This record gives sequence, C-alpha cells and structure tokens, in this order.
Amino acid sequence: MRNFSDVPVIAPTDFSVESDRGVVTAIELAGTAKHVTVIHVTPPILIVEPVVVYDTISDEERRANLELALRERYSSPEYEGVNLEVRIGDPGSEIVKLAKEKKAGLIVMPSHGRTFLTHLLLGSVAERVVRTAECPVLVVRK
Repeated sequence: MRNFSDVPVIAPTDFSVESDRGVVTAIELAGTAKHVTVIHVTPPILIVEPVVVYDTISDEERRANLELALRERYSSPEYEGVNLEVRIGDPGSEIVKLAKEKKAGLIVMPSHGRTFLTHLLLGSVAERVVRTAECPVLVVRK
C-alpha cells in the first residue's frame, strides 16, 4: 500500500463512531495527525427556518459551535496536531473542494452502509466524493 506520510489526508466527520474510525485510519495512513485535516460540513440554514425568521442563530454561530465540538471530540492525545475545518454547504462538494485546496493525496470517508431505499432517497456523500474527487478515496465501512 502507498505511504501517505508526505501528503495531506482529509477525514470527513459527522460525529459518528464510523467517522471516528475513519479519522483513526487517516492518522495511521498519514503516520501523524499533523498531516490529517478533519472536516465537518453542515448544510446552510434555509431562509424560512424558524431560527432565521426569529434571528436566533447565524451560520457563524453554528460554525463556532461546531468548531468547539470538533476540538472537544478530537482533544485526546492520539489526535494531537490534527487540523480541524468546519464548512457550511453541500458535504460532498465541500469535502472535494478542501481536498483540492490542500492538494490531498487521500480522502478517508466513513460509510454508514444504509439500505438501498434509504440510500436512494437520501443519497450518499461517500458516493459523491468517490465520483468527483481527484485523489484516491478510501471508504471505511463498519
């Protein structure tokens, strides 16, 4: 297997156990957490959502809260040095965009193994990333 210690590695997270496994795998393949960027992408708030109508939360507040949650989740010693990124937008697109920006050599994606019907209705971020990324994508399954 190729050594990814000389290139950035992207590890998307949705705060699930599966994505935590993906982050650990990314660190193992990179050889150090310093070469790994953990990204969480959240969709934008729609203009008609009550939190916007009543002006109770903004995208910047959401981003700050998610950055804090990422720092807390990945604060243990095995994650020391990992880079954290929060973006607002379409998860598949933002993950691929970050990989291009960082000139990543690998994206390590979790897969939740949804059933056919759920996959058909909701789509798959992992599938979109695999189809559109310019670098290799490793999909980590249960």
